[in-house]
Amino acid sequence: MRPATKVQVPQIDLKAQHAALREEIQAALERVCASQQFILGPEGKALEEELAAYCGVRHAVGCASGSDALLLCLMALGVKADDEVITVPFTFFSTAGAVARLGARARFVDIEPGTFNLDPAALARHLRELAGERRRSRSAGRAVILVHLFGQPAEMEPINQLAAEHNLVVIEDAAQALGADYHGQRVGSLGLAGCFSFYPTKNLGGYGDSGLMTTNDAALAEKLRSLRTHGGTEEKYEHALVGMNSRLDELQAAVLRVKFRYLEGWNRARQACAARYDRLFAEAGLSVPGKVYPDRQHPIVLPQRAAGRTHVYNQYVIRAHERDRLRALLAEEGIGTEVYYPQALHLQECFAAWGGRADEFPESERATREVLALPMYPELTEEQQRAVVSAIARFYSR
Repeated sequence: MRPATKVQVPQIDLKAQHAALREEIQAALERVCASQQFILGPEGKALEEELAAYCGVRHAVGCASGSDALLLCLMALGVKADDEVITVPFTFFSTAGAVARLGARARFVDIEPGTFNLDPAALARHLRELAGERRRSRSAGRAVILVHLFGQPAEMEPINQLAAEHNLVVIEDAAQALGADYHGQRVGSLGLAGCFSFYPTKNLGGYGDSGLMTTNDAALAEKLRSLRTHGGTEEKYEHALVGMNSRLDELQAAVLRVKFRYLEGWNRARQACAARYDRLFAEAGLSVPGKVYPDRQHPIVLPQRAAGRTHVYNQYVIRAHERDRLRALLAEEGIGTEVYYPQALHLQECFAAWGGRADEFPESERATREVLALPMYPELTEEQQRAVVSAIARFYSR
């Protein structure tokens, strides 16, 4: 029988954060309840202003979820049936789900093996191929949705340049990356629009679903505000567009405003935890710098940080040799892990009409077999991290 880990380590622990903020959160909720203004009130407006300033943009528009943020941006751009939107197959479902909801088609491009983000070289090849196809078809490319996966920005400069050359707009799926920057510029300000999620497990998480969109384009911001309220105008019950009900409610906004004051400190704590993992794995001899794929000799590949970018570690994701067996052992020892993501989107049954094939995007598919998210949250202790690394070392020394 394997020795039990003395320290229980959940993959994420939201209770510790709530305990520290309980009184502030309760006061904020009481303030909203006393006002009895629950929709499109002062808390939501203040949050939009605070996050716009934080991201370095002119406009922020709250909505009901990160998934809705993506959908609303595509709606505002006029994406419709038979249009094409480029994105990656290695991401959460909603990135491509928003495309499908409008009857459009996602065109997938593979990822970089080191960062798990959109590969600019693969995008360049893809756009050259599409240029020939579109001369023979009626389809139109509208946008690129890139994902700042796990908290690290994508390689924006070449992506923006390629998009401009091919008349595509760039939407940032920044759901996991609030506070990260690319050469000193915050995510959410790097494309035409940025989309954020405040799902409870995010670096800035609410007490339920909520989201936000950022942009420097005043006309786009105005359209997003209309679309989130059924396409309504300033005149009550008049509608210029067919929108949807996707408003950020005041209770969520009040909670997020309290927690936002701590975001920078939490992000620094996550970065410190990541650096400690790096050191502990190096001391255990499980990984060496510069590797991209795990093998028997060096069974762990640590998260790779690209130059000029800050990583805010919504997740600390390793590549692991014999990933599934390792995960089972860690579960036995009380250590929580998660697989983000076990299946690439081009192989999802609901997207079969898009014609995805196995082995079509080898880097994305390999990532689904190797990635493992280890415990990561600001309150994670060194004792807990040592327990995680020790358990992994025991597995590979068997």
